[in-house]
Amino acid sequence: MGLRINDTIPNLTVTTDQGEISLHDWVGDSWAIIFSHPKDFTPVCTTEFGAVAQLADEWEKRNTKVLGVSVDGVEDHLKWKKDIEAVGGAAPNFAIVADDGLEMAKAFDMLPAEYVLPDGRTPADSATVRSVFIVGPDKQVKLMMTYPMTVGRSFAEIVRALDGLQMSAKGVATPADWQVGQDVIVPPAVSTEEAEAKFGNVEIVLPYLRKVKAPS
Repeated sequence: MGLRINDTIPNLTVTTDQGEISLHDWVGDSWAIIFSHPKDFTPVCTTEFGAVAQLADEWEKRNTKVLGVSVDGVEDHLKWKKDIEAVGGAAPNFAIVADDGLEMAKAFDMLPAEYVLPDGRTPADSATVRSVFIVGPDKQVKLMMTYPMTVGRSFAEIVRALDGLQMSAKGVATPADWQVGQDVIVPPAVSTEEAEAKFGNVEIVLPYLRKVKAPS
């Protein structure tokens, strides 16, 4: 069975272009975003890595680490990073896992367990390795997204989702298209009286849809 939301991520020790890391130790007390790619030197992925590099200050503000995964080796990663910086205008200072043995791709259920890389492969051979995992400080998966080869990921949405997850950790939920500073939703399991005591004034839109100011 593959990973599901609230599962603990596998505590793999992986090789990256910045040395070996143990995933649980690497996450530590932070939030983490793990985003995977089917091959280095591919056009869509190069723009995505550039977008992640540009957001370095935003990740830091949110106590969030980022980790790339690509099913090529360390030497390719180091060469590819030069292209990423040239395209994105920011240095990709985060590590990239060299998952050329597919250990991480299989452990995170991005590929069938029996999958092997053919000689002379193309990106199409590992096209399903295009996933995003947001992981909490408890080492549990909080959100997963998987994209096709042809659609670049929206890292603005990933930042928004991260903000929503960090807000929901305070005991609330967020509505559609929620942005930081907007009102949030009282979960059904919390009574209006409890919500008023904890969050202040409650706006009852519907009996099951109640809003409060976002807790700080």
